Amino acid sequence: MEKRQTEIKNLKPGSYVLIDDVPFRVDKVQKSKSGKHGASKARLFASGLFGDIKKIIVHPGDTKMDIPIIEKKTAQILSLSGDHAQLMDLVDYTNYEVVIPEEFKGQLVEGDEVVTWEFGAYRMIKGKKS
Repeated sequence: MEKRQTEIKNLKPGSYVLIDDVPFRVDKVQKSKSGKHGASKARLFASGLFGDIKKIIVHPGDTKMDIPIIEKKTAQILSLSGDHAQLMDLVDYTNYEVVIPEEFKGQLVEGDEVVTWEFGAYRMIKGKKS
């Protein structure tokens, strides 16, 4: 799991951030001005990258946040069973199982090559190679 750090006030909508070691996509960042004796605050709205989770966090603007480095890989579909697909990584030939996203249900067949995103134990199908 590779990651780098940046301040919460530098995050932009569409970028990725780690909250409790789970990758999220930044939906919105609200920044408040500092008061007479206080530091500026940043409110971060984020939605889960590998699941349907939403979080709102508030931190001082100069708080360091971890940014995940997501690996993009190519895999081949070995078998389909219900809403799960068994994939084989085409680089190191490891097998793993992932849930098929709604937009790809009914479109994938065994033997197809797909693009996957990976961060630690989290994996998902992101696209179909033509």
